Parts: sequence; C-alpha cells; structure tokens
Amino acid sequence: MTCLAQRAVEILSTPMAADKSRLTRKLADDWQEGRISEVGQADPPDRPARSETPVLMAPSAMPNRSKAGVKGRIALLHALAHIELNAIDLALDIIARFTACNLPSAFYDDWVQVALDEAEHFDLLEDLLGRLGASYGDLPAHDGLWQAATKTSGDLMKRLALVPMTLEARGLDTTPASMQSLQRHGHGEAVPALRKILEDEIAHVAAGTRWFAYLCSLQGLDPASAYRERLAPYFPKGPKPPFNHEARLRAGQTPYFYDWATSFI
Repeated sequence: MTCLAQRAVEILSTPMAADKSRLTRKLADDWQEGRISEVGQADPPDRPARSETPVLMAPSAMPNRSKAGVKGRIALLHALAHIELNAIDLALDIIARFTACNLPSAFYDDWVQVALDEAEHFDLLEDLLGRLGASYGDLPAHDGLWQAATKTSGDLMKRLALVPMTLEARGLDTTPASMQSLQRHGHGEAVPALRKILEDEIAHVAAGTRWFAYLCSLQGLDPASAYRERLAPYFPKGPKPPFNHEARLRAGQTPYFYDWATSFI
C-alpha cells in the first residue's frame, strides 16, 4: 500500500488537469476513510507535470487579458482555473515535501482537505468555461505561481508565509470584485461558484496561518512579526491593498499581519 506522500507525488507527476483533479479526489477519500494511514516519505519533483496546454509564460510576457463580453468572462474564468490547478499542486507539494518536519497528523488532514477543495474549484471553473464554449488550456497562462513554491522549497515557515498566508489571502481580497464583474457583465451563474471558492479559501488561509503560528510557538516567536520577517524578501512593502479585512479576520489574520502601514503596539 502506498503512503500519503507517495500518492501526492504521483499526482504531482500527472500532467493532465482532469486526471490530476480526479486523482486528488480519490486521494482525499482514501486518506479520510483510512485506506491510507501512513504519511511516509517521497521525493516531490521540482515542478509538477503539465500538459502541452496552456502555454506557460512569464507574468511580464502575458498578453493583456480581455475584459469585455464573452471573451472577458472566458479570460477571467481561465485565469482562475489556472490558479486552482496550481493550488492543487501546491497543497500536494506541501504534503510531500515537508514530511521530515515531524508534524502532527492534523497538519496532513488540513492539506489533504485543501487539495480536495482546490480540485473541486478547478472542476467548477472548467464546467463554467464549458458553458461558454471554452476549456482550460485554450489561453496562455503565467508561470509565476510555481515560482513561489521554488523559492520556499527548503523552509516550511517561508512556504506557509508566502503561499497560503499571502498569495491565497490575496484571493480573499480580489474575489469579491471578480464576482461583481461577472454579475455586471451578465454572467451571474458563475457567482455561486466564486462564492464557494471564497468561503473555502478562508479556511485555507486559516490553515496556513494556524500552522505558521504552531511553528512559531515551538520557537517562541511572535507570529505576526515572524510573518513579516519571512515575507519581506519577497514583498518588501508587504501585501498590496485593498484588503478584505472581514475575510482575513475570519482566517485568523489581524491587520498586524498584512497591513504594514499598521504599527505594532
């Protein structure tokens, strides 16, 4: 019987997005039902496998995204689907990469759930694209998301600070505007999917914030100041406003974490 880390690596090594989503759902079911009981160890790849499409570009090389009409809706949903696909891999990578950190089983419970949620989000967005006559892979996508994983591959606290606590938290800030845009441009049937994604992402940011605080407690560190210290090399001025203060507070983040214009008392 394979262990959790090995199964995560198998999915990371799966190139097709639909297969990756399906296998992630199966992994979550097997872990949650006890058919996989050992975390084990495995060597994750430096990069997850990808199909030939979408074409991946540097963020600076991406063409301007259409914002009007059906093309604009497709472009937005495609960009969100790409984020969710990367989020599946990021959750699987954190499971497989940091098995030597002697973490509680609850840590793996959380990230298996995150991976499952991200797979469900990807499927929701792929279905919405299909209703518009499109599919994931039709448009180019930027390759900046995995750079965050590469930069933090050797340090769990940095990974938590940069990915769930910052990049995923950014989704809490931007998703309400995306919902308003879709509603305004006649694609209101997509709004419930984005609302579900927003609610789930609050839990994901909360998981990152909670486990970051756990690691801080082991070292006697203040979580907010430790977060700022680890994020500064990547975002010297801190996360970019505007902020969804209500959602971030529900995720366990006070302004002392993310609003660097706020001074510590």
